[in-house]
Amino acid sequence: MGLEPIFCFWNLRIAMRDESRRVGSERMQDLHTLVEKSVNQLGFELVDLEISQRGKLLRVFIDKLNPVDAKDSVNIDDCVLVSNQLGNVLSVEHDIDYDRLEVSSPGMDRVLKKEADFQRFIGERASIRLRVGMKDLSANAIETTLPRKTFLGVIKGVEDGHLLLEFEGAIYKMPLSNIDKARLSPVF
Repeated sequence: MGLEPIFCFWNLRIAMRDESRRVGSERMQDLHTLVEKSVNQLGFELVDLEISQRGKLLRVFIDKLNPVDAKDSVNIDDCVLVSNQLGNVLSVEHDIDYDRLEVSSPGMDRVLKKEADFQRFIGERASIRLRVGMKDLSANAIETTLPRKTFLGVIKGVEDGHLLLEFEGAIYKMPLSNIDKARLSPVF
């Protein structure tokens, strides 16, 4: 009898935590949509959006929508322009509480999230981590090898929602929905 109220409150606490995550996820999606719309209006692409330090730091990574060539990349003036615009937009939205806004280019090892990102960087080397591992098709794999989750290979293309990646002489066809994290991995 003495333990029952604790379990009752424990279940309530779990239910409240799950509701908080759902609301937080919806709020994050709304923020992502708002930032993406503002950035696109200025002629840039939203590459990634991060919230850290308990929501007090808002980090935005941008790239040019239609770069002229490989050297046409984001510069400091572009970051200032986007930062000023986002500062104005976010000050109007009273739901968004942040102390610091950082706007920067994605860098040489940029994150790949959308199908268009993979299409854009065909022929480039990328590091891929999967949610669920795949059978290792490489020549040095043995029959007892566990499923592989990490790959460092060259992007060969995208077809029917699958990434084609050349890794150790074999072409892997992995569903985009199974990719947990992907980044360019430039060779210096």
